[in-house]
Amino acid sequence: MDALTATLALLRLEGIGPGLYWQLVERFGSAEAALQQSPQQLPRKLSPRAQAQLAELQRLALDSELGQWALAERERCAEARIFQLHCEDDGYPSLLREIHRPPPLLYVAGDPAALSLPQIAVGGPRRASRAGLDNAEAFSADLAAAGFAITSGLALGVDASAHKGALRGEGKTVAVLGTGVDRIYPVRNAVLAEQIVASGGAIVSEMPLATAPEAANFPRRNRIIAGLSLGTLLVEAAVRSGSLITARLALEQNREVFAIPGSIHNPMARGCHHMIKHGAHLVETSADIVAQLGGLLSGMVEQQSLFDGLASPADQLSPQQRDIIAALGGDPRSIEQLARDTGGDTGDLMATLLHLELEGLVEQLPGGYQLTGSGAKTLAGLVE
Repeated sequence: MDALTATLALLRLEGIGPGLYWQLVERFGSAEAALQQSPQQLPRKLSPRAQAQLAELQRLALDSELGQWALAERERCAEARIFQLHCEDDGYPSLLREIHRPPPLLYVAGDPAALSLPQIAVGGPRRASRAGLDNAEAFSADLAAAGFAITSGLALGVDASAHKGALRGEGKTVAVLGTGVDRIYPVRNAVLAEQIVASGGAIVSEMPLATAPEAANFPRRNRIIAGLSLGTLLVEAAVRSGSLITARLALEQNREVFAIPGSIHNPMARGCHHMIKHGAHLVETSADIVAQLGGLLSGMVEQQSLFDGLASPADQLSPQQRDIIAALGGDPRSIEQLARDTGGDTGDLMATLLHLELEGLVEQLPGGYQLTGSGAKTLAGLVE
């Protein structure tokens, strides 16, 4: 039995997760050696079913239930053109191998070589603000154009915007799933997953084929996202969120963490501010990340502003539109505050705000308005 088949069989044994897998390998030297031990020699008591599985494997080898499942899983992957990377394989990503007890096995749809590219993880909420989505896409496009692969979790919101930005930058992107790689979740991003693979990127999971989305799988997914990457960019995050967990894992793995600051009135900026207080680098443009990770990519040139190509030029705005953009500044403002600051009629103000919203320069919030990422670039053009 080779290392891959033995690893598949050991991980399939009831009650054996990645943590116990590594305990067994560290104690006995290999997955195959661990499978030859009696249940009494294992560091944790096995369930009756697991004891029966192990005894059958030792008696029948590949003809056992575990052996047959491992062979069938390998055949299913071969038929679907899904690669299985064992942690001892040369193609296993070296950065991920450095973390404490890495995934013993990775399933990869697409190009496995994408996992060995220098990667930047991008994280943020599913229900991000328009500005957050703009930032995720623009940062990712800049960094992908520079040669970084963009790694995220294929979720709705910031994750999807990051993957799309990488594709727009004509770079590579890696999506790490909390399901089997043959079960795209959420289904709404199935087309995006196809585009990632078609562009030379990869879909990755440590879960067996057909694994359903379960809450316990996603912290494990976040650990892989952080482990694959040189650094993690936090776009937006509540104080308690999955993306904040990814950033904390990156710090624990001695990787760089970057965070985009936001308004003190935006609850989705508090996680970024929290991480900045605890060691994350405050960044305003993609060039800030390039400067911090300088030297990792040969021939890298200074990147453009993160908002390039997203906003209408400031000189195309009417005087009233300019006044509203300037009045919004960096914080959300109510209609009453905008009317007071601009001195305009409320009816005209509402009409102008609608036009700016349709142009993608402002977004409506409960009780007011704020600038999007495109609007922020326009504001920068007004004050230069």
